[in-house]
Amino acid sequence: MIGHPSEPPSIERDDRVDSDRPTKTKTVVTVISAPTQVASPSSAAACLVVIYGADLGKRIVLDGTAIEMGRSVKCDVTIDQESVSRRHARLAYDGGRYRLTDLGSTNGSYVNDELTNERPLKDGDQLKIGRTILKFMTGDNIEAAYHEEIYRLMTFDGLTQIHNKRHFHDTLEREVSRSARYDRPMSLVVFDIDHFKRVNDTHGHLAGDALLRQLAALVRSRIRREDLFARVGGEEFAVLLPEIDVAGAAQFAEKIRKVIEGATFHFEDVSIGVTLSLGCAELRPPYKNGADLYKAADDALYQAKQTGRNRVMTDPASPST
Repeated sequence: MIGHPSEPPSIERDDRVDSDRPTKTKTVVTVISAPTQVASPSSAAACLVVIYGADLGKRIVLDGTAIEMGRSVKCDVTIDQESVSRRHARLAYDGGRYRLTDLGSTNGSYVNDELTNERPLKDGDQLKIGRTILKFMTGDNIEAAYHEEIYRLMTFDGLTQIHNKRHFHDTLEREVSRSARYDRPMSLVVFDIDHFKRVNDTHGHLAGDALLRQLAALVRSRIRREDLFARVGGEEFAVLLPEIDVAGAAQFAEKIRKVIEGATFHFEDVSIGVTLSLGCAELRPPYKNGADLYKAADDALYQAKQTGRNRVMTDPASPST
């Protein structure tokens, strides 16, 4: 049974309570990249892989037999979420390719972030049913593709398609060691969305998830190749900046703050404006490891929130402050 969304079991969870963290409300559907290869017309062999939600990495084998997805236990694939209808969608093979059909669900079925009533599927398409995202896979070597996808899930967040918390912390420790070895600067920016709970309460979790995806894509387009951008909490993100001191990190953070403040995010016919609070810190004594650096940046983020939000704060101990 597929339940509420979660990270891979091996990923550490951030259980810190924050007043802006979302509470349980209407669920979301959010999708990812566009399809690549066309489904093979010669074979009904295919599978769905859960890339966001409970049972992350679970494979649902398709053999040409039609399946129904929904909240009901009578469905072939049960997705136990409030935003999922009892009979939500059907996936059937028509002799040439698989086709997804919405069964009149309340919140709709999505393929690659597009609301759809009926649509043929291609290899790589991503289906959103409630807040669960399933990737459709077909082709000559489904087994190999499946294992590649599982490996990718270990480092990327299925919702936002940026690095996940586990990969971020692994990389953070390696970069701290490299920075210390070569005596090179390194900074960290941590930020989250102001009043994100209000977005979920007002527009629903589906809109909240769409906002997270769009925001991540916008920030990702403004970082260097050597930077590491990751989702480290519900609406909390981090950017690791090698070879950058805290003054440069603050300039970067202010640029991101202005970009997000000036942007409008969309979910169906809803437009949403948001702001960010950001904290910056540089690796330096007394910080000895990644955990110290992260805490310093997170403390600066907390100060930004406490002093009014929608602003950048730097760690008071950083050399340029």
